[in-house]
Amino acid sequence: MATFSIEASDTDSFARLGRLRTLHGHISTPAFVPLASRGAVKGLLPAEVASIGFQMVLGNTFHLMLSPGAELIEQLGGLHSFIGWEGPIITDSGGFQVFSMGHGTVADEIKSRAPHRARASSRGTVLAIEEQGVRFRSYIDGSQHRLTPERSMQVQASLRSDIALAFDECTPFHVSRDYTARSMERTHRWLARCIDWHEANAPKGQLLYGIVQGGVYQDLRRQSSALVASSGCDGVAIGGSLGGCKEQMHQVVGYALSELRTQAQLMPRHLLGIGEVDDLIACVQLGIDTFDCAMPTRLARHGTALVADPQSRWRMDLLRAARRADRAPLLEGCPCHACSGRLSRAYLRHLVSAREINGVRLLTEHNLSFIAALMRCLREAIASGCLPAVAAQLRGGANPHLVFSPTSSLSASADCSTFL
Repeated sequence: MATFSIEASDTDSFARLGRLRTLHGHISTPAFVPLASRGAVKGLLPAEVASIGFQMVLGNTFHLMLSPGAELIEQLGGLHSFIGWEGPIITDSGGFQVFSMGHGTVADEIKSRAPHRARASSRGTVLAIEEQGVRFRSYIDGSQHRLTPERSMQVQASLRSDIALAFDECTPFHVSRDYTARSMERTHRWLARCIDWHEANAPKGQLLYGIVQGGVYQDLRRQSSALVASSGCDGVAIGGSLGGCKEQMHQVVGYALSELRTQAQLMPRHLLGIGEVDDLIACVQLGIDTFDCAMPTRLARHGTALVADPQSRWRMDLLRAARRADRAPLLEGCPCHACSGRLSRAYLRHLVSAREINGVRLLTEHNLSFIAALMRCLREAIASGCLPAVAAQLRGGANPHLVFSPTSSLSASADCSTFL
């Protein structure tokens, strides 16, 4: 059985409706993948994450390797058993976390800030990026570790994830083209080593995705995409620094996808670390199948809810004084406990201000419900032939929970041609 199949395509863009098959079930795409970095989607139980509508979560190789340790997780039956998640799991390679320790996030680079982990602790440090792999100090206790392509594959095999990502160097944003090219070539050599180890040792049925690098350079992105497409991997992930602004990021993603459309149409495509509402819409139209990002859960921990308001970047900061006596719920039609229970913005603001754990739980569920509705909306739009109209409405501030409601003009049963 094929790993991935395309069930419908949008005639006005490169968007596609697909089905990704894994050992622990299938994923309807395009889909968003919540982060369970240390074995949990922060604030929620596995059953709660599934009930929102998510079919797959992402575990973090780097963090789980350091604590509690891949060997212990394997001894206890693998990551599915360990965290109580019955659906598919994708695990990253650890490359991005090493990059973040050494260079910070892309936002850190663009704003010339010190890396987040360096600001938080002096113990987590990259010691060397070498041909063999990466040597670093643990941010937990300062102990030294080496992460190589083989070790990354070994950890992911021990975790028994459904999809493993090849080990890569996540190239910084502010580096030269020459450095970017050399880094990309090393990532390609590491991919070959990952494939060799995976073919000889991986658990039965585990899929392997290669990672496209190449910075912001069109020829490098196309070269890297072509190599991954011809490598024999089961899928492709687009990683690395994608640019300094949204326009550049969408352009760089397009570079990679233009090559994949001709070289590997039936390879599933994952975009690493992207989850802003407008970016999800744009990149679905470019042809991305799955996404992961910390954005929805991270915003919740900082008292911010996702709402249908593009003028505020789809955010509502509940800590603002204006919310202190706001009686309204967060968002009409949202099935989360905060909205369906008609809990006021004022109450949620109080919970967050008082650092009550229920505040984080409620906002996390709400934000993930918003993203799940957005992705469901995009899938229905592709299936119905309404994607251009739906995408325009969502960008304009339409509530994704209501776009395909029975009273909506863009109901799935409607003649969508009248709206195009």
